[in-house]
Amino acid sequence: MSAIDYQHTFKSLDSLLEALSPLWQMVAFECDHLPWQQAFPHLAQKVWQIPDTDIDTIDADQHLLVHTLLPSLITDLKQSSHLHLAHIIEHLSLLVFTLPKSTINPSIPQQFAQQSAQQQNDLAHFSAHIKGRKWQQITAFAAQIDPQLQTKLTALPILEWCAGKGHLGRLVAKQQQVNVTSLEWQTNLCEQGQAFANQWQLPQRFICADAFAPLNPNDKVFYPQQHAIALHACGDLHVRLIQLATHANTQAISMSPCCYHLIQHSHYQPLSTQVKASKLKLARHDLQLPLQQSVIASPKQQALRLQEVAWRLGFDTLQRQIRGINAYLPVPTIKQSQLSGSFTDFCLWAANQKQLQIPNDIDFDSFLQSGIARQRLTKRIDLVAHLFRRALEAWLLLDRVCFLQQQGYEVSLSEFCANSVTPRNAFIQAIKTTA
Repeated sequence: MSAIDYQHTFKSLDSLLEALSPLWQMVAFECDHLPWQQAFPHLAQKVWQIPDTDIDTIDADQHLLVHTLLPSLITDLKQSSHLHLAHIIEHLSLLVFTLPKSTINPSIPQQFAQQSAQQQNDLAHFSAHIKGRKWQQITAFAAQIDPQLQTKLTALPILEWCAGKGHLGRLVAKQQQVNVTSLEWQTNLCEQGQAFANQWQLPQRFICADAFAPLNPNDKVFYPQQHAIALHACGDLHVRLIQLATHANTQAISMSPCCYHLIQHSHYQPLSTQVKASKLKLARHDLQLPLQQSVIASPKQQALRLQEVAWRLGFDTLQRQIRGINAYLPVPTIKQSQLSGSFTDFCLWAANQKQLQIPNDIDFDSFLQSGIARQRLTKRIDLVAHLFRRALEAWLLLDRVCFLQQQGYEVSLSEFCANSVTPRNAFIQAIKTTA
């Protein structure tokens, strides 16, 4: 896409999300009814027609989710008295927003396939301590790190941001024989990463530093002739990378954002002029939406998850009555072993955690039944909200893309791996083109 295309797509997404925010911008656990039922009656009827046993299957597949709910939503929109919603119907394809597969460097995966048995064995030893899916993500991401293909420059030294043990940087150093600086704040991870690099005699050095703190000028972390990379740096960590790298006019940036809700402020802080002009204001809870997708678990795991949610909602109804305050009260994480006890035991434990006194005459079974009923409600509220998880993630990604463009970068947004390897597969590649 060109800069104009990205901006046009953002404008459409922004209109869609703003107009339909009542469907996705709420906390389901706080609701005792469908909060948008009157405005969207056909959609409300549809979600209650879906069997409980089908909810997770539909939720796990965005295309199936949209196919299931979209006709009812369109019917409600067409019958809406709000004329400004009419054009939104044209943009509902954005609910299944998909990114093009990256074609920056298709030769590297082919080179892997053509490696000798000895080379393959060597790489197996190299990755022996890295879990399979994580290694798949690293190799797919590393295959895209070749900015000289576009910039016609010699190989740039690499800055690996929030490196952990430096698995990604180490692979890039091995493949491309470039100098890699890996920044990580945990000392033990830096030490382990440096030991691995030394073992393989690779040009990789670690800087142990807090990414949010002022960086030591003597370390020379950011500079123009450099390629900054980050695989799944969470929330404000990857935003910090963008800000520091653009300030230093770093030649190339490659990143895959993750965990948008892990921010220091209570609400999202826009980067680009487009998002700063948007009427949408996103709290941390809203920023969790792109990460909410059901995974089809084993029947036992699914049953335990359903039991825990029903218990939490049952206790929530109980605590509202005890406190006389109609507001949700978060309860700490429980151990799975606690689910083998009774609902009564759970309520007594939760009350103790929140320093609440439960009366002796409480009918715990009635509150359990209330929890089960509320669970059916919250699953349907969440299902409708999940219609917009792809759209909201695209909105957030385009904020980063537009900001980089405004800083004089040529930017592409694509996928670096299949969704089955990781749902957080967006790849932003930025090459500096203007001073």
